[in-house]
Amino acid sequence: MQIKDLIPWVRKDHAPEPKADDQSPIAGLQREMNRVFESFWTRAGDLDWPWGGGDAKSDVVETKDHVEVSIELPGMDMSDIEVSVTDDMLTVKGEKKVERQEEKKGYYLSERSYGAIYRTIPLPPGVDGEKAEASFRNGVLTIKLPQTPEAQAKVKRIEVQAA
Repeated sequence: MQIKDLIPWVRKDHAPEPKADDQSPIAGLQREMNRVFESFWTRAGDLDWPWGGGDAKSDVVETKDHVEVSIELPGMDMSDIEVSVTDDMLTVKGEKKVERQEEKKGYYLSERSYGAIYRTIPLPPGVDGEKAEASFRNGVLTIKLPQTPEAQAKVKRIEVQAA
């Protein structure tokens, strides 16, 4: 004898009659829960998460003489941010920890929030990482990476003509 033999609905002679999907309250509950979770996750990308783990807005702009990367890091200090560059990759790491404690008559409040960011941004060929500059102002990190003169010389402008 096996364990499955002890469960009546596993044996073929005691199988419950199948219900139509529309009549089953369990199936209806399952559909409703699926709808709630799908609705939440489709809107979750638009939320501004308080712990900062969501999307840090970033912009990458390439001009004729440099590449500029801007990343919004609200609530972080300069000491919380680490920037590194290799030949073809820019890496930005940041971490913020906020603690708040308040004690008044009748209650004690203690809040902690934590957020971390780790971004790697591929760089185009010809960026001079040795001369990169980073600045941080009003929660926005701006990194300027100059292009080498060789990379600037390789750019060829193509004139667009009407067809």
